[in-house]
Amino acid sequence: MKVPIRLKPAAAAAAAVAAATVVVAALAAPAFASTTFSNQGARSSGYSGASHAVFVQTDAASGNRIVAYHRAADGALSPAGSYPTGGLGGVLGGSVVDHTASQGSLTYDPWHSLLYAVNAGSNTVSVFAVSGDHLALRQVLSSGGTFPVSVAVHSDLVYVVNALDGGSLQGYRVFGSFLVPLPGSSRALGLNPDASPQFTNTPGQVAFTPDGSKLIVTTKANGNDIDVFDVGFGGWLSAAPVVNSEPGTVPFAITFDPYGNLVIAEAGTNALATFAISGHGTLSQLDAVGTGEAATCWVAPAGPFLFASNAGSAAESGFTSAANGQLTLLGATATAAGTVDASAAAGGQFLYVQTGGAGIVDEYAVGSSGALSQIGSVTVPDAVGGEGIVAF
Repeated sequence: MKVPIRLKPAAAAAAAVAAATVVVAALAAPAFASTTFSNQGARSSGYSGASHAVFVQTDAASGNRIVAYHRAADGALSPAGSYPTGGLGGVLGGSVVDHTASQGSLTYDPWHSLLYAVNAGSNTVSVFAVSGDHLALRQVLSSGGTFPVSVAVHSDLVYVVNALDGGSLQGYRVFGSFLVPLPGSSRALGLNPDASPQFTNTPGQVAFTPDGSKLIVTTKANGNDIDVFDVGFGGWLSAAPVVNSEPGTVPFAITFDPYGNLVIAEAGTNALATFAISGHGTLSQLDAVGTGEAATCWVAPAGPFLFASNAGSAAESGFTSAANGQLTLLGATATAAGTVDASAAAGGQFLYVQTGGAGIVDEYAVGSSGALSQIGSVTVPDAVGGEGIVAF
C-alpha cells in the first residue's frame, strides 16, 4: 500500500556557502591547492582507516569531544584517547537523554577514512582523519544552517541536516581530507520552526540510499513525514522532495536491512517499519512490528540483525528482516538508562549501545540467534545526554 504523497514548495537556491574553512595548522595538513578529488585524502597522510575502534561523541555544551576506545578481540573496550572537535555541543529544548534527538550525528566515511562530527551548539561540522583508533582533526567548517544534527556520506558527496529555523540541508564535496561546500546545494525543509518541544519536532536523520541515488530525511512529529530527494548529476538535490506522509508515527532513525529495504524507527508507534522505495521516491510500506518498549527512536544493523534502541524503557530490541521486508521481533535486552544510539563492529559480532542517562556505552556480543550477551561497559567522560557512536 502506498502512503499519501505531497510535494513541498521548492525553496529558492541558497547563495553558495563560503568555502573558507578553519583548519588546525598544528596538524600540518596538506594545503587545499595540493589536494586532489580522489579517495586518497587521509590515507596519503598515513591515516588508513578505522580498525578495532569505537568512537563516541560527548555533545558537551562546554566543548564537544570524540572519545576513542580500542576494541579488543573479545569486544571489550579500553580508553584510546579524547579529541576536542573545535566546537560546542548543543541541547534541544525538552531533551533529557538525547540532546540532539538524532541518529548520524557522528558518521564515518569509508571512502576517505574520515570521521564527521556535528557541533550543534556552534553550527559547525568537524572533520577527522582516522587511523586505527586514533584521530587527527583536519577541519572545522560551517554546517550551512542552525543546529546540525546528522551527516550522510556516499562516495565523494556529503550532506548535513540542520534542525532549527525550519530545518535545512547543506551539501559538500570531499577533496582529499577536506570538505568543500557545494554551491547551490542548500535546501529548506519547510518545517514549523515554532513547534515544540524541539526534540520531537526537528529532523531525525539524513541518509543516502545504498546506491546514492536518493537522500532521505525524517521530520519526526513536525509533519510525520519521510522526505525523499533525488540526487542528480554533480550531487545537487531535486528542488523539492517527495514527501511521504506517515501520520502519527513520528519517523525518526533510518537504516537499510540486508536486502536493501528501507527501515525506519517510529517513535510514535514504538515500532520498526520497512518500506520499498520507488524510482520516483514514493514509499510502499512492507511491514511494521512494535517493540513493546517505550520511545523506540534509533535503529542499527548488525550482520543479519536489526537492533532498535528504546530510550524510555532502557532496552535494546532485536529483529530479523526477510527479503520481502517482513520483520520478526526477537526480544529485548536491558541496557543502562537512556538507551540512544548504537553501532555494530566486526561484521556484526559486537554491538555497542550508547546510553544518555549517565553517558555509558554498553558492550555486547551478538549471538548466532541475535541474542545479546553483555561483555562490559564504559562510562564516557562528559557524555550525559550525548549522541553519536561508530564502531569497527
